[in-house]
Amino acid sequence: MNWDKIKGHWTQTVGDVRKQWGELTEDEVEQIAGDRDKLLGKLQERYGMAREEANRQIDEWAEKLKFDD
Repeated sequence: MNWDKIKGHWTQTVGDVRKQWGELTEDEVEQIAGDRDKLLGKLQERYGMAREEANRQIDEWAEKLKFDD
């Protein structure tokens, strides 16, 4: 999935992000605002993940996203 497309549809993905990574607060997800690096950093911070693991999880999550347009 093209990250620019995810960023453009971020408000639609907030629920998916919270479902995937439930320890992130709604405020944190809103502050991420589609910025992949911010999401990466939050996953590392909140879950204690290595950068590589956080990247892998983000990539897997992004591949599952579907948008109507």
